[in-house]
Amino acid sequence: MSNTGFVTAFAPASIGNLGVGFDMLGLAIAGAGDRVLARKIDSGTVAIREVREINGEIHPHLSSNADENTASIAANSLWKEAGDGSGVELILHKGVPLQSGMGSSGASAVAAAVAVNALLDDPHPMEDLLVHALAGEKFASGGLHADNVAPSLIGGLVLCPQVLLPKMIALPIPAEISSVLLHPELQINTADSRSRLADSYSMDQWLAQQGYLAGFIAACAQNDIGLLAECLRDETIEPQRAESVPCFPAIKEAAMKSGALGCSLSGSGPSIFALCPESEAANLAIEMEQACRKMGYECQSWISPLDAPGARIESQA
Repeated sequence: MSNTGFVTAFAPASIGNLGVGFDMLGLAIAGAGDRVLARKIDSGTVAIREVREINGEIHPHLSSNADENTASIAANSLWKEAGDGSGVELILHKGVPLQSGMGSSGASAVAAAVAVNALLDDPHPMEDLLVHALAGEKFASGGLHADNVAPSLIGGLVLCPQVLLPKMIALPIPAEISSVLLHPELQINTADSRSRLADSYSMDQWLAQQGYLAGFIAACAQNDIGLLAECLRDETIEPQRAESVPCFPAIKEAAMKSGALGCSLSGSGPSIFALCPESEAANLAIEMEQACRKMGYECQSWISPLDAPGARIESQA
């Protein structure tokens, strides 16, 4: 079938929580992401023509039912608000592994919203697309949190607590710091992982984690790498999720011994991230990969600047 008339949008993968900021911090990464092609049709509805894997084959797991896919749900949210009464056809190319802790559902939702926005006679500003991307993300994860969709949409390091949504705050980027994201060949369902988290925490736990988050934000603002390393910690969520990723302790130990400023799970895992000086990133990625493979898991990794770009239009008919 012809792809004539399609707009193509790309949205990057992301690191949710960034360890210290559960549901409130997210970081875009370079090199991995989803693409959505969108064009107008006469049907009056939003439909998915097909969903393909990164190798071009039809995806064996993701639904092309428009009511069951984050991309079409996000697209429909925007089109119902601002469309011209025609319909939209989507093609989704998945570049982010499913249930990876890399914001897979968020990247699909963002790419769809950005692609459909380009079909409008009067496209919305990028930040106004967050609410529509969140509609898709909520379907997949079971909660209203923007720590994946916000950085995927606008790029960089983003503060996006639920109480401020749809406001997003792009944080200052500490100089000469990179992220290393490693994905072991495991899968963790985000909604299931969230359902197993504790319902309450002690005052000491709450105060400690709030202190680390405040210190991390201050470190970014002041370019204080020592303070950033001191505060890049998760003492509430990480301990509950670590047992679901058997290779995590070994990878974290390898990362910290190799110069990481901090290391934690990306989102609910199984992906694992570390922040480090740019000069140490390549070696750190190697050490993390070796530790993962020694535990019996194949893996791949990405090195990104902290100001990795967000979603964008790649081609427009």
